[in-house]
Amino acid sequence: MVLHWIDLSIIALYVVGTILIGFIISKRASKNIKSYFLAENTLNWFYLGVYNASGMFDITGTMWTVSILFIYGIKSAWIPWLWPVWNQIIVMVFLGAWMRRSGVMTGAEWINFRFGHARGAELSHLIVVAFALITVIGFIAYGFEGVGKFAAIFLPFDLSFHALGRTFSNDEGYALAIMAITTVYVIKGGIYSVVLTELMQFVLMTIACLTVGVIAMMKVNPALIDQHIPAGWKDFWFGWNLNLDWSAIMPAVNERIAADGFHAFGWVMTLMIFKGVWASMAGPVPSYDMQRILATKSPAEASKMSGLTVAVLMAPRYFAIAGLTALALVYFSKDMAAMGKNIDFELLLPQTIKNFLPVGWLGLMLAGLIAAFMSTYAAFVNAAPAYLVNDLYKKYINPNGTSKQYINMSYLASISIVIVGIAFGFFVDSIDGITKWIVASLYGGYTAPNVLKWLWWRFNGYGYFWGMLAGLVASLVLPKLAPELSSINSFPIIFSVALAGSVIGSLFTNPDDPEVLKNFYKKTRPWGFWKPIHDMVVADDPSFQANGNFKRDAFNVIIGITWQMTQVILPMYMVFAMWREFFITLFFLVVTTVILKLNWWDRIERDA
Repeated sequence: MVLHWIDLSIIALYVVGTILIGFIISKRASKNIKSYFLAENTLNWFYLGVYNASGMFDITGTMWTVSILFIYGIKSAWIPWLWPVWNQIIVMVFLGAWMRRSGVMTGAEWINFRFGHARGAELSHLIVVAFALITVIGFIAYGFEGVGKFAAIFLPFDLSFHALGRTFSNDEGYALAIMAITTVYVIKGGIYSVVLTELMQFVLMTIACLTVGVIAMMKVNPALIDQHIPAGWKDFWFGWNLNLDWSAIMPAVNERIAADGFHAFGWVMTLMIFKGVWASMAGPVPSYDMQRILATKSPAEASKMSGLTVAVLMAPRYFAIAGLTALALVYFSKDMAAMGKNIDFELLLPQTIKNFLPVGWLGLMLAGLIAAFMSTYAAFVNAAPAYLVNDLYKKYINPNGTSKQYINMSYLASISIVIVGIAFGFFVDSIDGITKWIVASLYGGYTAPNVLKWLWWRFNGYGYFWGMLAGLVASLVLPKLAPELSSINSFPIIFSVALAGSVIGSLFTNPDDPEVLKNFYKKTRPWGFWKPIHDMVVADDPSFQANGNFKRDAFNVIIGITWQMTQVILPMYMVFAMWREFFITLFFLVVTTVILKLNWWDRIERDA
């Protein structure tokens, strides 16, 4: 495809602008490592919330979401519970404030706050660093697969080349080029450049999303869509079975549904809810999610930031996703059906954009989606070096180094992580496959020990280390031992292995230092099984009161998940002109917003 010079100019201006921002503010970012990674906790929660939302809006994830909406219809709104998409709600309601109270810089540093500095804590510290790096490498590989495939369809240059004894495809060439550009501005500007560029990216993406949704509503109508979908495609609720049969329209879609293992949709939802509760309670993984919480000014602002993330992310993103899917169903179904068994759902997004956006708007949309990739990728590149520099280099190798030495090591760490992530990207077969491995298998090993760290006083550093190690090994080995097992079905097995490692590792070793546990409990104020430590704290400080907000927090989480889901399906109903369902959903959106205002927002400052 040959892009018009106007479209190319828009993309070029955006890319140049992001690099300039990184260089302009590099002096401020390089003052010290706290400035580089956390902006010295000076950033307003509103900016961090937009930054957080922007980082979750990426090309690869959008390609995947368009494909599942095409296949599963409105019921696809439930499938992102695989992540689970509502983990931000639990962070918003209580977990963000708990985490921010620590005052540390990284997730690995938080381990010392929770477990102290004994042998078990040191082992836990190292396993968190290892998990953080594996997670970042996995997400870089995930992004590599998506951005190259997307860019190669639109951009006119041939970036294939031969090096290191192999030929790099055009897709790989574009992925390397875009990642290199993003790495430059992130390394130079640290979190300052990431936040500032993502504010610009978010505005760009929102305009692009609204444009796509409006174009879809102008070009398609319910009657046209109904001609290209099976019965039940527009149903939001589900039974035990999926009951969605594409055989008369596009038989290959049934094969994809079978491969996903989603025919027994009730069972899948049971597993997703089970996984979602535990994975959300575990808290953000030690990467950019956690970094954004730790970068806020206060526990109250950490909660507000997470709430804003949900409020500004869902509706614009799903307005575009619904618009792209509507256009793809009406105008691209024949091409997809012609692919037969080789149908590639990941082409839905780029092919639809290519065929339906006019000059100028196409460039804006492409710049927005490239921005979406760059924002997510930038967040990981900025977060990962904090673990290598702060938690390894500074702690074990050069504890008395200068700020300049630490910043230079951050540059080197960023480049190294990028190279390793890209190397793994060459072995990724599909976006869908690596998405499911990350969210089900890898997170399955993370979940059990990271829930226990909040809720159980007897859980110690050794338990954390053995639980994380058991889960990490299981997440890497199980797909090899049982390749026929779907990712969501593998989660309970990996979770159980990690839980067993956690409990056995704790009970067969001594409890952690009571002074460390008292400090953690008093400062964090979690609810859970803390009575022995609570009694010690009260003996020292009779005025201390336990956290009695469990029932209110649980209620707010349920209301919050409903609030978030309305923002997912509301734009779908609007684009598909399902007005009865639209107004019912709008009613629930208003009601849940009012409840959260009274029962959560109005109490944040007091509870923080």
